[in-house]
Amino acid sequence: MLELEVYAAGVRDLNKVLELDHELDAMPGLRYKVDGNHDIVYLELEAPTVTFREIRAAFRKLGLEPRFVGAIPAELRPKTETQLLAT
Repeated sequence: MLELEVYAAGVRDLNKVLELDHELDAMPGLRYKVDGNHDIVYLELEAPTVTFREIRAAFRKLGLEPRFVGAIPAELRPKTETQLLAT
């Protein structure tokens, strides 16, 4: 189980909650809960089906600036391959 906590000022607005609901429902395997009193969204994933960048993009699309609370699990970081440069 992967857990992530996101602070996003303004998420308590009912319209933002509804828009965020639409965005996050489209992400496979993601469960979430909104604490409207504190502008915090709690996210849970059984497996790393999305990256934190995709989650961040969903918030930014709605004009919210997400701030991740705590460490971002390594499984949610995008995997990049590096290529050695020839010398």
